Amino acid sequence: MGVFHIKAQANFGGSKTLPVGSLAKNAWELYDLHGNVWEWVQDCSHPNYQSAPADGQAWTTGCADGNRLLRGGGWFNGPRFARSAFRLRSVPSNRDLDIGFRLARMLP
Repeated sequence: MGVFHIKAQANFGGSKTLPVGSLAKNAWELYDLHGNVWEWVQDCSHPNYQSAPADGQAWTTGCADGNRLLRGGGWFNGPRFARSAFRLRSVPSNRDLDIGFRLARMLP
């Protein structure tokens, strides 16, 4: 696997969202996984990973407060937020210049 080159592969501490593919791809040939925009994920917000699905499926139960997760940091934030493990919680109706989403699908 390649080394993560944060300045080449992440848009953070900047002044605007960049078009997809503006930065270098990572070792799995994916673009813009860190920084650029916070990405909505399907998972509900939980304080920890206890009782999380062990099979990698989205954790969609227990959304009593309506909060979902945002991951990956945005262009406005500093480098400590530009990683997929960093999580924020918010209601899905929240909109901002540095919030987006990524479409993904399972390959056959």
